[in-house]
Amino acid sequence: MMGTIVKQLTQGLTDKQIKEAGLDSYYVAHGLGIYPSSSAGVPFTAAYLQSKGDPITDLYEDMAAEQKARSTYEYLMDLTDDPDVLAPLKFLREREVVHFQRFGEALGIVRDHLNENRFFQMKNTQNIKWR
Repeated sequence: MMGTIVKQLTQGLTDKQIKEAGLDSYYVAHGLGIYPSSSAGVPFTAAYLQSKGDPITDLYEDMAAEQKARSTYEYLMDLTDDPDVLAPLKFLREREVVHFQRFGEALGIVRDHLNENRFFQMKNTQNIKWR
């Protein structure tokens, strides 16, 4: 969605407007196409996605990612007063809050499951040879 917002804001810019906006270096490399990168120009990489294979660790990582996204949307909202930009940013921010809450609920469920005592009833254990 952020790529769509940037695309809409840059569509139809003149060469002069591109230079005035400080997008000339970006334009030379990518035109007005969307190239996922940080605000410093560092390209997106899968290294940003973390997975340890431990459900509790991974859920905390997911929750942290949602909070980082929420704060990023808030910072972007601070930089504009355009209602057509603010509306989708508010939606995205609210979505991150809900995702954070759902991951928190999932974390509680996983913790409860991992902390359960598990007992298994076995029938007719008389013929089983125990080592």
